[in-house]
Amino acid sequence: FTADPGTIWKVASGLPRYGVTSFLPTIISSPPESVAAAQRVLCGGPPAGFSGAMPLGLHLEGPFLNPAKRGAHNPAYIRLPDVAEVENWTPAQGVRLVTLAPELAGASELVRLVAARGVKVSAGHSLANYDQGRAGIEAGIAYGTHLFNAMPPLAHREPGLAGALLVDDRVSVGVIADGIHLHPGVVALIWKAKGSGRLSLVTDAMAALGMPPGNYTLGDYDVTVDSTSARLADGRLAGSILSLDQAVRNLMRFTGCGLSEAIASVTAVPAALLGLEGHIGRIAPGLQADLVLLDGSLGVIETLVAGETVYSARP
Repeated sequence: FTADPGTIWKVASGLPRYGVTSFLPTIISSPPESVAAAQRVLCGGPPAGFSGAMPLGLHLEGPFLNPAKRGAHNPAYIRLPDVAEVENWTPAQGVRLVTLAPELAGASELVRLVAARGVKVSAGHSLANYDQGRAGIEAGIAYGTHLFNAMPPLAHREPGLAGALLVDDRVSVGVIADGIHLHPGVVALIWKAKGSGRLSLVTDAMAALGMPPGNYTLGDYDVTVDSTSARLADGRLAGSILSLDQAVRNLMRFTGCGLSEAIASVTAVPAALLGLEGHIGRIAPGLQADLVLLDGSLGVIETLVAGETVYSARP
């Protein structure tokens, strides 16, 4: 999406086969023009005849990150928080979630500014210590981007950003449950801390989702994909190739949680985080009929968006 935001609607049409009814297209650290281009694509609406998952707004993962925890982000595009740059970052203009490093100069001011507009702010790609993480939460941070990845480890004398996110009941956390980004035991630990109400499964999927092993791109970088992971030339993980339905199955296997709890992590929890619980994320009268039918193995049989079938595996 970062290199070519025009692909958002094409990708959206393919996501329902994984049980996705809505999603946040992610733009990684890039020039302001890239964000503006993605905003235009979203605000322009779907093309004629579109059928698929609905983008709820952009997730801007960067550019206000800590370069020391950049992951697969190009350091040339990482910069300090700048309130002038976020002037039109609003849900009405296509921005729903922003990930930043709370320890950066000016971060708290920017958090308060965009949160007041209804944009959700997440902590990630950060070297924040525990106190800096807590300060960010007090400023309005409501989420943690792919917990434990691209942030300091949890230590018994310095719990760091991960500790700050785990102990605060106001905060939800995103978890990449592919068994690669996090050990299954760590996923189980997060589950015990956050439970079914504050853990949101995320795929962190890049362009190779559903594609065969080979060479792909993420932003400006070449990525090598095998049967389980996506990596840069130096071995660093570059997103994932995890599908959402597989993430749900993995969560149940890693934690022993029940089906309804696992389903909440991809429905009710993200809907509540985004302030959309009165519209989507639950089955109740008056809510949008976004529904996924599963078989006994939790494979996707059929996906409906607003009551219309957008994917079917039926013969």
